[in-house]
Amino acid sequence: MALELIKGNEAVAETALRVGLVSYFGYPITPQTELLEYLSARMPELGRAFVQAESELGAVNMVYGAACTGLRTMTSSSSPGISLMQEGISYMAGTEVPAVVVNVVRGGPGLGNIAPSQADYTQIVHGGGHGEYHLIVLAPASVQEAVDLTGLAFDLAEKYRMVVCLLMDGFLGQMMEPVELPEFKPVNLSAPSWAIGSENKDKKVILTSININPPAQEIFNVKMMTRWQEVEKNEVRYKGYYLEDAEYVVVGYGTAGRIALTSVRAAREKGIKIGLLRPITLAPYPVDVLNDLADKAKGFLVVEMNNGQMLDDVTSIVAKRAPIHFYGRMGGMVPYPDEISTAIEEMINSEPDVNRDARGVWLAKMRELVGTGA
Repeated sequence: MALELIKGNEAVAETALRVGLVSYFGYPITPQTELLEYLSARMPELGRAFVQAESELGAVNMVYGAACTGLRTMTSSSSPGISLMQEGISYMAGTEVPAVVVNVVRGGPGLGNIAPSQADYTQIVHGGGHGEYHLIVLAPASVQEAVDLTGLAFDLAEKYRMVVCLLMDGFLGQMMEPVELPEFKPVNLSAPSWAIGSENKDKKVILTSININPPAQEIFNVKMMTRWQEVEKNEVRYKGYYLEDAEYVVVGYGTAGRIALTSVRAAREKGIKIGLLRPITLAPYPVDVLNDLADKAKGFLVVEMNNGQMLDDVTSIVAKRAPIHFYGRMGGMVPYPDEISTAIEEMINSEPDVNRDARGVWLAKMRELVGTGA
């Protein structure tokens, strides 16, 4: 199949169409607007449902309604818009309906800016809405990977009747790369047996997240947690680079992980035994592989485009078996490979202190970097 040069947002949109997207509801916000704009033209051409809602609140509740049919539905937004969608996402989780949410992250907090960021990690990975639920979270590091994970997102949403989030950043949404798009699949308009509109005439279908009886709610939550254990067992995905003999390990996802790979390769050329762990599923997280690495590594460097949100997860898993270092940029700033290379050198040359305050050491350096305004 021929490669096509295409922007990340448009690649995700076109892939969603090709894997059977039936309905899309959204609202424009940079840096994901091209995704919505692309679908506004393509979906009517294909006879599928596209609605630009009056707001993110309207969009996510339209997705909720469409998801109750069991047919493939999606929305997309960027950080402040995703915040507005959190209640609806929690409702969908509590109703056990499948849907895909694309978050093209921008700098924050507040309205922030339109620059690429990873500041939504905690919100998305650890549940931004109320209640006890999980999302499956997929984090691509290239446009091709975004294409591949878009198809996977719909499959996983249907398999587990869950909301799946494709967590990108402004770089991946806006950059153009050559990709191989999937072939068109037939659109499935047959509602599954649990869904509204199914052929199951013997049973009245009522889908709701309201559960007034506390014991019944607890039973339901246990059911959800049991399903999540199944997801953790079967759906962990990651990529490892040079980990077989690595004495030091860099951990980074998405764009930060991609940039860190350049620094890891440069360190390897200098004879440093260092590897990279790039989680693809942020939820479920690759806990087992990180556990194994923690038993033999001399040190870890976590690299993120935020203030160390994944750092907390890595710290809890490594659990003082090895020193942990951190390098991050915030507010839409992106780390350069030479910055990460410097952080690698500092890790190797530092005292092996498993109790070091990785975030505190980094923040002190950040105050020097940004000046007295901090």
